[in-house]
Amino acid sequence: MRLCIICVGKIREKWLDEGAKEYVKRLSRFCETKIIEVPDAPDSLPTMQALAREGAAILSKIKPSSTVWLMDLSGEAMDSKTFSKALIKGFEDGGAELYFVIGGSNGFSDELLRRANRRLRFSDMTFTHPMARLILLEQCFRAFKIDRGETYHK
Repeated sequence: MRLCIICVGKIREKWLDEGAKEYVKRLSRFCETKIIEVPDAPDSLPTMQALAREGAAILSKIKPSSTVWLMDLSGEAMDSKTFSKALIKGFEDGGAELYFVIGGSNGFSDELLRRANRRLRFSDMTFTHPMARLILLEQCFRAFKIDRGETYHK
C-alpha cells in the first residue's frame, strides 16, 4: 500500500517537521508513505490565479486513475474509527494507492474539487497547514492501529 500526501508549501518549523518524519517512520510498518510538496502561490497573485497555479501543480503529481481525498474545511467529518474503516476501504478501492491533498490558504481550484473522490475535514477548527500534515499522518497511523486491533487507540 502507498499513502501519498500532497501539500502546498513546506514545513518551516523544525518541531513539526520532526513530528511528521516520526509518523512517516511509524507508518512504514503498514504502508509506504510519500510526502510531496508543491510550491504555494505568492500572496500577490489574485486568488483565482493562485488556486489555478497550485491546483495545476497538485494535479501534475496525481495519476489519472488514483483515488484522491482532499482535506477541505467543507468536507465530511469522521471520528477515528470511521476514518480507519474509510482509509482501509480507500486503499482497497484505489488499487492500494491513496492520495491526500492539503491545499493552500485559499483552498482548492474548481478542477481539483471536481477531481476529488472524497472531501474530509479534521474538525470545525482551523489548523495551520503544517499542523494539518502532522495531524493527518497521526490519524493515518491511528487508523492502521485501529484496523489491526492494536493498543494505540483509546
